[in-house]
Amino acid sequence: MTGALTLTGQLRLVGAVLVLLGLAHLAMPRALAWRPEFRTLRPLTRQIMYTHTQFIGLTCVLLGLAPLMLTADLLAPGRMPAAVLAAECVFWGARWCVQFVSFPPTLWWHSARYRAGYAALTLLWTWVVVVFAAALAARG
Repeated sequence: MTGALTLTGQLRLVGAVLVLLGLAHLAMPRALAWRPEFRTLRPLTRQIMYTHTQFIGLTCVLLGLAPLMLTADLLAPGRMPAAVLAAECVFWGARWCVQFVSFPPTLWWHSARYRAGYAALTLLWTWVVVVFAAALAARG
């Protein structure tokens, strides 16, 4: 197999998507119209929300750079690549679980846009975890 369908291609694609997702966090407060909603929050709480959002974005970028830029290294033998892939599996696997625990249907079912977003993110986290797990398993 060649191209994006190979494990190498999927790892690179996952990395690129995670980097883009991380960068999208820069626009999230505006896209979700946080300013009017956050006016009632205490200034410290408001700042914590913005700061945590940016750090989550940075985490997505950093966790995406490894498979994007170091694909061959991640698939090479050794404890360090195995540890990085295992960490990615645990991290994104936890995010996959959060999708079902922290976002009950009462939060998204009322809107076709939210339902589509929920479905898309569920598929995204599933794909990310499967690719990292497959890379870890392929190492032997």
